Amino acid sequence: MSSMIKLENVKKSFGNKHILQGVNLEVQKGQSLVIIGGSGTGKSVTLKCVLGLLQPDSGAIYVDGKEVTSASNSERKKALHKFGMLFQGAALFDSIKVWENVAFGLIQGKGLNKKDAKEIAIEKLRRVGLSPDVGELSPAELSGGMQKRVGLARAIATEPEIIFFDEPTTGLDPIMADVINDLIVECVKDLGATTMTITHDMASARKIADRIAMLYKGEIIWEGNKDQIDNSGNAYVQQFITGSAHGPIEMELLKP
Repeated sequence: MSSMIKLENVKKSFGNKHILQGVNLEVQKGQSLVIIGGSGTGKSVTLKCVLGLLQPDSGAIYVDGKEVTSASNSERKKALHKFGMLFQGAALFDSIKVWENVAFGLIQGKGLNKKDAKEIAIEKLRRVGLSPDVGELSPAELSGGMQKRVGLARAIATEPEIIFFDEPTTGLDPIMADVINDLIVECVKDLGATTMTITHDMASARKIADRIAMLYKGEIIWEGNKDQIDNSGNAYVQQFITGSAHGPIEMELLKP
């Protein structure tokens, strides 16, 4: 198997705050990797570095075999065409209709005409269980679960090779979260895409991952197949997956 995403000793600091302290990760083609970890451990920064939204201080990032941190703007743009993204809050544009949100990458990124783009958008909405009339609504008229579905439809609309999921179940009740997890698994399988997800929701991680990696204090402290996580032998991982207040992970409690 060839690797689709590879990070080698990636470091990123903001002033004297060292967020990533040498992240090494590899995601094989067609594989689903889920990165778990608490808030502020560097999950989002890792994702943003791969996407090219942040420039690492050092280290190398490869996307489909090409090093992207030192790539020119045009090369980076080319690499970005491989990506689809489901943002944490769905991040839909309120000023345009639902179908236009789904078709955004097709029209802006691929230069498709509106008629063809709308056809594809309606089909992708159907794929995530939403009827064509939902396409005519504005995002503000949708529930949180429906907004996530629209976000997923947009992420898969351009049929990307790589999809990123940023906390895909945040803000959803457990049943709707499970529906979204099922949809992610189905849609990804259909596309044969490589996926990278960041989450602190273990139910989500167990459902959508092939492999799980745990990020703690800017480093990957454990990585393995999802069926190995309950027997990781790592006290930090164990504390995180059981949600225990007691263990080696120091809680940054706010002082009164």
